[in-house]
Amino acid sequence: MGEWEGEHDPDYAAFVQSFKKLTGIDLSLYKEAQMKRRLTTLRQRRGYDSFASYVQAVARSQELLAELLDRMTINVSEFWRNPNRWEVLEQRFLPELLERSRRLKCWSAACSTGEEPYSLAMILAGKGLLDASKIIATDIDDNALARAKTGLYQERSLKDVPQSYIDAYFRRSGESYAVSDELKRAVTFAKGNLLTDRFDTGYDLIICRNVMIYFTEEAKTMLYRKFADALRPGGILFVGSTEQIFTPGQYGLSSADTFFYQKD
Repeated sequence: MGEWEGEHDPDYAAFVQSFKKLTGIDLSLYKEAQMKRRLTTLRQRRGYDSFASYVQAVARSQELLAELLDRMTINVSEFWRNPNRWEVLEQRFLPELLERSRRLKCWSAACSTGEEPYSLAMILAGKGLLDASKIIATDIDDNALARAKTGLYQERSLKDVPQSYIDAYFRRSGESYAVSDELKRAVTFAKGNLLTDRFDTGYDLIICRNVMIYFTEEAKTMLYRKFADALRPGGILFVGSTEQIFTPGQYGLSSADTFFYQKD
């Protein structure tokens, strides 16, 4: 069963099955120890002494369900996370991709609250490529998507953004910074489940960072294969700093730079 240990706790194992029927989300594909710990804290804070009673309440309450989905992953994101990697994307890989096509099809998978697709949109806008490009951004969490569409961020989220981009694509709004309407129009946000959805194809660039850490090895293998199939030949997969693919060749990928993989 790999990293899935839920059968040792019948209450949690039954919850996983009930939650899958309720939402279509298979928690057995997530690392069990950290997911169970996170959800146990949540249900106890809500006053439920078992997962059996908790899932019954979740089935009746959109608020509880939304809260649970929000806690499944930690929505901690920021613009230009690992700035030197974004510089590599901007200075090396985008010019290479543009040699093949002036109309880029891009996907920010597990986009959380929107910082990553908006970072990409800024780079493309700075190169005069935004109108000719397509940026899809998906996440499983409705709350995160709603925040992404709103496009309001705290100053700390912008700490790594080059000042020229802040001046061009943000405006101060009280204690927050608002993303420009130009960027908001350029990104299409949609709900998506990486583990069950059928992926579109023909992507030039897929960004999926800091979500694979939540999945079992079996789920990661499945996802890397799905991402590779979704890329066109020569396309780039950009992953997070904890998510190195150790045998990219089995997916038809090759290591192009640190945290960048190219479809053969």
